[in-house]
Amino acid sequence: MNRSIRRALGAGSLTVVATALAVAPASAAPSAAPVQDFLAQQLSTLSGATTLMVHGTDIAAARAAVGATGMRTVTEFERIGVVVASGTADQIEAARTQPGVVYLEGNTPISFSQETSNTATRGAVAEQTFTGANGRALDGSGVSVAVIDSGIDPTHPYFRNPDGSSAVVANLKSVCLVESNTEPDCVIPVPGVVDTDTISGGGHGTHVSGIVAGRPTELADGGSLQGAAAGASLVSISTGAVLLIVGADSALNWVLENHEAPCGAGVPADVCPPIKVTNNSYGPSGGGEFDPNSATVKLQRALVAEGVVTVWAAGNDGGDGTASVTNPSGQDPTGGILSVASYYDQDTGTRDGVVSEYSSRGDATEPSTWPDLSAPGENITSSCRLYLPICSTGLDPRNGPGALDIGTFNTISGTSMAAPHIAGIVAQLFQADPSATPAEIEAALKGTTHRYTDGAPYETVGGYATSFDKGTGLVDVVAAVGRLTGAAA
Repeated sequence: MNRSIRRALGAGSLTVVATALAVAPASAAPSAAPVQDFLAQQLSTLSGATTLMVHGTDIAAARAAVGATGMRTVTEFERIGVVVASGTADQIEAARTQPGVVYLEGNTPISFSQETSNTATRGAVAEQTFTGANGRALDGSGVSVAVIDSGIDPTHPYFRNPDGSSAVVANLKSVCLVESNTEPDCVIPVPGVVDTDTISGGGHGTHVSGIVAGRPTELADGGSLQGAAAGASLVSISTGAVLLIVGADSALNWVLENHEAPCGAGVPADVCPPIKVTNNSYGPSGGGEFDPNSATVKLQRALVAEGVVTVWAAGNDGGDGTASVTNPSGQDPTGGILSVASYYDQDTGTRDGVVSEYSSRGDATEPSTWPDLSAPGENITSSCRLYLPICSTGLDPRNGPGALDIGTFNTISGTSMAAPHIAGIVAQLFQADPSATPAEIEAALKGTTHRYTDGAPYETVGGYATSFDKGTGLVDVVAAVGRLTGAAA
């Protein structure tokens, strides 16, 4: 079993976000807006400026607070009333009493949830059995998946369509925390052939993207691979070399503003389909408490309201149920926000394996912290290049189909690899029923899982048989499609 590999976000300037909440009457003395614990700790030793998120009752209030206190605007999340800014401790303290400011949030570090078979999930059977609403085999076609991660190598053979084009329909990079950037729209498009995954922790995003939507590929050793949704389109948003929450939130905000036409208004949906699901294989090391006031939660709830599912890796901190170590964003009870544990088939391809040792467990007494369901995450082979740090940690490099494709696939483990299985499967479900809501997608997945017996016993919570280590069980694509559409296998 490969050990968990994490990359903590580097320290740097902090960003503040402003959120809309109730404001005291004008006649009352101004009260100080609450400050996130992480930011409060930063302020106690802060010298110079830091990046934070200023949450306001609306975007105008957040802008006014930043301007009145002399902070520098980094970017904005207009739809949720947040301005990301850079400010000193005195400026941040002054912002707390500005009219309409409801919350100040720090630029917390995050890490990739790495520690990764369409056989156990029955995804391949679903593709061969069902036809989507678009008349094609159930391969996720007609759906784009946004992968928020380290980046992608769009020229990798795993993303090559039969006509030579790439599965990557939009290639973007978040530069919000790049000091030289002065533009508020700081998620920028880059040429489709540019490899954005060459950073110090590079390879993670390329591996994850392959699990989502790798095209059917024959390897040099005679083996064959494909992603969970081998016909889905990919929108890659690279968060850059420094993993901080503002970079990831700026990517979620871009999806919120562009999911209907990710390649621009003039590009037809058959060329660049709408984004219906995001994959988020990152989070704070050691889990944390769910924060409904955070920008991440506001953004993902806004996405769900517009029909976009968000999928989260549960984390790689193990645990025994005495405390929660699951990714806090995935604990959101909103229908259509999914937390994914790692299942290990013990390299047999069967459905009666085990919960991966590293997979983060929730608090046995707090069902809100439990994963929603499980997907294969251990010993998963996908797109990689050996010269990239993350890819070099794999223990089974394999050559791709071309003479020059040396070591272009490798085997890695982690909930980072489990989450993209679910993201791809969500694309299959939306292809089967384009009118489904995120809550209906979640119900179809959680209501049809295979209850493998390893680990904690199942308990009935919220109408589902579920557990603190593996959620409702192993995803079953065939059963989920049947539940969603009424189709028989």
